[in-house]
Amino acid sequence: MKNLSNDGLRTFVTVVELGGFAKAGELLGLSQPAVSLQIKRLEEMLGCRLFKKQGQRQVINQYGELLLPLAKQMLQQNDAILQQFTSESVTGKVRLGIPSEFAARILPSIIGDFVSLYPDVALEVKSRLSKHLLSVSRQDQFDLVLALNEELNSDQFPVFMQDQLVWVGNLNLAKNDVVTLVTAPEGCIYRRRAIEALQQAGLKYRIVYSNADLTGLIAAIKEDLGVTVLAKSTVPSDLNYQSHTPNLPELGQIGICLVKNSPESVHAVDKLAEFIELRLG
Repeated sequence: MKNLSNDGLRTFVTVVELGGFAKAGELLGLSQPAVSLQIKRLEEMLGCRLFKKQGQRQVINQYGELLLPLAKQMLQQNDAILQQFTSESVTGKVRLGIPSEFAARILPSIIGDFVSLYPDVALEVKSRLSKHLLSVSRQDQFDLVLALNEELNSDQFPVFMQDQLVWVGNLNLAKNDVVTLVTAPEGCIYRRRAIEALQQAGLKYRIVYSNADLTGLIAAIKEDLGVTVLAKSTVPSDLNYQSHTPNLPELGQIGICLVKNSPESVHAVDKLAEFIELRLG
């Protein structure tokens, strides 16, 4: 009797949710060849291919679509069993603050898994610019904050992982005399880094659209209004990105930090922080 590998199933689900083998590897701490090998072994076990080529991307085929909900159900059962026998009871309420791009792209599956493991913890999640999340005047609004930090060696807000900043959208637009930008409002780290990089490269730019919500920015990008800047791990799978092009300069790295602000519900806060660090870092 064959036994499916939970590691293989978790890798498969992560590839689908993040939209690529490389991104799944970054999240799971695996090289891209290791991710490909796990998927290949899973396909050999099932006797069918799970992905098909669509342009330059690998997307799930009809068998992958069939497997996805079953794999999620099996992983939930696995995690529930582990929680029942190995996890202590965790209760309380955690107010989590995160940038909108993390809320939209990375955290839904992580939060879902955490709630399954710790059903007695109530989560309240709000999205803000990192500048606002780390503001001293707003710290009492959150128990835990996930935010971008440009100071990679900060003592106040220690960075637990780094990510590459990339240009996102139709990069051919940058071949024009003036680079058109779609960005979040003033105070956004991505906005400032984009402007600084263009100015240092002696390139002209114009902000044609501004929106604090990632959904609005994505809509503008898909309409070819301009390009934007994001951390590589948060780029939606259906958008193009590059760290630099002949017409767009290198943007460098960005730090990601987790900050605990509240002494209340300490155990629940610690557990969520550990969970996010493990899954992201």
